[in-house]
Amino acid sequence: MNRFPPLPLLLYSYLTAEILAPFLASFLIMNSVFFLVKLIPFLNVVLELNIGFADFLRLFSYLFPNMFLYSMPMAAMMGMIIAFSRLSSDAEILAFKANGISIYTILPPVIMVSLVIAGITGYFSIKLIPAGEIAMKQLLFQLAKEKIDKGIKEHAFTEALGDVVVYVQSIDKITGQWQNVWVSDMRGQAVPSITMAKSGAMVGDTEKMQVTIILENGSLNRPDGAYTQTVTFDRYQINIPLRIPSIIDGTDVTQQSSSSMTMTQLQLAATQLGRDSKEGRDKLVHYHKRLVLPVGCFILSLLALPFGLQARAGRGAIGIPLGLGCFILYYVLFTVGKNLAEDSTLPVGLAMWSPNLIFFALTVLILRQTANERPLIPAAICNKCSALLARWFTPLWVQFRIRIHLPVKELMVRPMLNLRQYERTPAELLGPDHLTAGTVHGNVKSMVCHVPGCPSYFGPDCTIEFKNMAIARQAGFIPCHICQALVETDTDGR
Repeated sequence: MNRFPPLPLLLYSYLTAEILAPFLASFLIMNSVFFLVKLIPFLNVVLELNIGFADFLRLFSYLFPNMFLYSMPMAAMMGMIIAFSRLSSDAEILAFKANGISIYTILPPVIMVSLVIAGITGYFSIKLIPAGEIAMKQLLFQLAKEKIDKGIKEHAFTEALGDVVVYVQSIDKITGQWQNVWVSDMRGQAVPSITMAKSGAMVGDTEKMQVTIILENGSLNRPDGAYTQTVTFDRYQINIPLRIPSIIDGTDVTQQSSSSMTMTQLQLAATQLGRDSKEGRDKLVHYHKRLVLPVGCFILSLLALPFGLQARAGRGAIGIPLGLGCFILYYVLFTVGKNLAEDSTLPVGLAMWSPNLIFFALTVLILRQTANERPLIPAAICNKCSALLARWFTPLWVQFRIRIHLPVKELMVRPMLNLRQYERTPAELLGPDHLTAGTVHGNVKSMVCHVPGCPSYFGPDCTIEFKNMAIARQAGFIPCHICQALVETDTDGR
């Protein structure tokens, strides 16, 4: 006898297909936008190095892991929201509930899809980003060296090396060996040093980002005031750092940076530099960043489920703006935590993982509220926020309307009004033909009443007044939500 009920695989496969379709569409759209944003600064490098289309695709592909690190969490969140908004709007979620399928039952496929997306994001973050940084550096160096090699021709002066000018009489087509070489070096001096050699060649060093001209059997003529120093040599090397146009979107991709280090290298570098030093904390920040963002992708994907379920038939998909707001808030908190980890004395791990901890607690709370058919934000929290809003903001708003809007409105009708108008009291502004200040004002059209302190208290549609709230309720009027909070606050104060 099977003690466990069979898994609803058909339901799981259906929900997975519904999630993956909008996820892939969102993923393509967002990466297309990121592609266009990155393309403009990237074209400067392409045009400077005269890169072909194949090398362009290869070089740009090394930027994709960095883009995926941010586009995947957003695409996962939007895909979840769109999928469950569609299911909720078409009453399919209602049909699930009618057949005894709760929110917790449809949670496993959401968790599985979120884990897969978060795992792919983690792979990009931990493995492909440093590998892409190193590969881009090597490819840029190779392209720059090829440009120099193509620029060095027989019986021609080559200026591709900046202040170093090379003249070669002949080049071996097979080995690339130079014969009868002449080099003019003006680096750091007004009069160039002239080097002549019977043979030579050029090699590159990717790690140091420089090329080396190796000359054999020649002489070096260096000016020294009124004299010239002549040195003969069997072998002589000229090291030339390459000035590669490698600034892409404000970052020099050829420099050895934390983003090109592996996880092990980051830990070793942090230990060697000192974990409490600024440089060591920077390495630890990059280490935790590669783990925090994939976990954040998983949490944001789960948070998208209750947001998508807020959609109803005939009602807009309010989950999309909610999701975008939470996504922005997450990255704001992530940036704040990153800055605190770099510049404060807080533990790096605590500062970097705080956004995930906050959003995980928020996700659990909102999932529980949604599963229990309750509002996303508990009523107790809403009431407290309304009470605080009514206590602090409403009086300021009323004073603002009295001192700014009403005088300005009257000045438009009576331009020659005395300036004392700005100092009149609320009772004077109401006038003898208006309702009495201090009573409960009612709107006959909406059957809503307002107490002093409410922004709608002096509204033009309020045409009836009551002595107190009890009489207004007996007449069939109900207080607005702000007035309700004000009444509850006054009752608690007493």
